[in-house]
Amino acid sequence: MSWSKVAKRIRVPLGFALAIAYVWLARPTWKSIAIGGAVAVLGVMIRASASGHVKKNEELTTSGLYAHTRNPLYLGSIAIAAGFAVAALSWWIVAILIAMFVAIYVPVIRGEEAFLRSTFKDQFDEYCRHVPRLMPRLTRASLSGGNEGYGSFSMALYRKHREYNAAVGTAAMLAALVAKLVWFQH
Repeated sequence: MSWSKVAKRIRVPLGFALAIAYVWLARPTWKSIAIGGAVAVLGVMIRASASGHVKKNEELTTSGLYAHTRNPLYLGSIAIAAGFAVAALSWWIVAILIAMFVAIYVPVIRGEEAFLRSTFKDQFDEYCRHVPRLMPRLTRASLSGGNEGYGSFSMALYRKHREYNAAVGTAAMLAALVAKLVWFQH
């Protein structure tokens, strides 16, 4: 089994394990929670917007945020992680998050791109020529034969992908930081 497949399987359980370490290592302040929380909420919004467009394994999604970046869900996850790093005020957490991204998410992204390339062949290659892997382009890509543009957000897809879990998890982690600050403030 390739590392990208292993990484894809362990990323969620590993995230739960890291949540415990995160709360333990965090040294939040009210200001860091407010700023980090705002960044994390932006990440949740990015993920929510993207999930309402993607039809996994059915078509190459190029609408919505997918017209700006090939991986808006991971971009949203990075924003959530950055928000948590800011909220926690811990360099250990920053180091752990960077290591997790490099060890887990980079191989997963590459594996997903290999799948999309084999499934959607020429269409994916054209998409890659116009849309960056992670950092978004400011203007949406115009692709021939794709479902480019903003299309319409589908709440049914959002629910199908259970993207609300990102919002619930983010709220829970921020609540844990608030609780830590209130109960263990010196």
